[in-house]
Amino acid sequence: MQMFHWRRLRQCGHDAFWPAAGMLLIAAMLPLAYVAHAQTSFPTKSLHVIIPFAPGGSSDFVARIVTAKFAESLGQLAIIDNRAGAAGNIGMETAAKSLPDGYTLFLGNVGTVVINPWIFSSLKVDPLRDFEAVTRLAQVPGLLVTNLSFPPNTVTELVAYAKSHPGTINYSSPGVGGAAHMMMELFKIHAKIDFNSIPYKGGAGQAATALVGGETSLAFSGIASVISFIKAGRLKALATLSPNRLASLPDVPTMIEAGYPSVVDSQWQGIFVPRGTARGVVDRLNSALVDIMQQRDTRERLLSGGALSYATAKPAEFAAFVAEENKRWSAIVKEIGAKVD
Repeated sequence: MQMFHWRRLRQCGHDAFWPAAGMLLIAAMLPLAYVAHAQTSFPTKSLHVIIPFAPGGSSDFVARIVTAKFAESLGQLAIIDNRAGAAGNIGMETAAKSLPDGYTLFLGNVGTVVINPWIFSSLKVDPLRDFEAVTRLAQVPGLLVTNLSFPPNTVTELVAYAKSHPGTINYSSPGVGGAAHMMMELFKIHAKIDFNSIPYKGGAGQAATALVGGETSLAFSGIASVISFIKAGRLKALATLSPNRLASLPDVPTMIEAGYPSVVDSQWQGIFVPRGTARGVVDRLNSALVDIMQQRDTRERLLSGGALSYATAKPAEFAAFVAEENKRWSAIVKEIGAKVD
């Protein structure tokens, strides 16, 4: 291959040098120009949002409210794809292997992104390595709920009842390893009590339905999955896992008030895209989603289901938050000793 020689071009005079150098400069800039065009014109087709859980749970509730606004904010529709299974790992692995073009979005949450990597040894993706964080969307407070026939009406009564009925109490879980499962196991350790976990493959929706039907006695659940049952008088709320009482359920005390300050859950939901997605595309998605989350009707619809709008202004802020959550949950999983092969 013939090498480029500055001196040879100079010997040919300026007229020979500048056209050749200009052609080289234009050739070098073409890929950058193409990328810039792709970013500024994004999106030009429908987006695909993967939810790693079945319809009916907190993730599905948040996603459907947000994606309904995509056409208005981005000029394109968003197609929801519920890929349930393996505590969210199936949907997460599918999203991570998608093209990094910004058209496949992943609705990740605390369970899939920062709990699963610590408990599933067979997990084929590393969320912190294989995804770009776009923005946090919402916080979904957790609740400790029981069916109506279960005798305890407070956390104190629950602990006393569990100690007098060891090994006889079943609780609903939307899958092994999820945040609800982990927090219940943490509660068991700190209260020195024991419950039997009954996992439901259908996710939070099915787990809540089983609780209402009396198949199980209690559960930790995202408020979006159970608030309609509470309002209808079909479930009892004993405590919230949020740091403070909720405006939507002001009479329900916190787990902190009940004497369990370690049993505090942050069931956040956020949008991720595959690693390698162009920075301009990530920023475009972030800007659109932040705008959607700040709209009054979005906040009101989320609040009707107990969820709080919580967008992060920059992708880097969300990435830093996820990194801190990863550290926090690694310590919790270590304390519980949970592991799924």
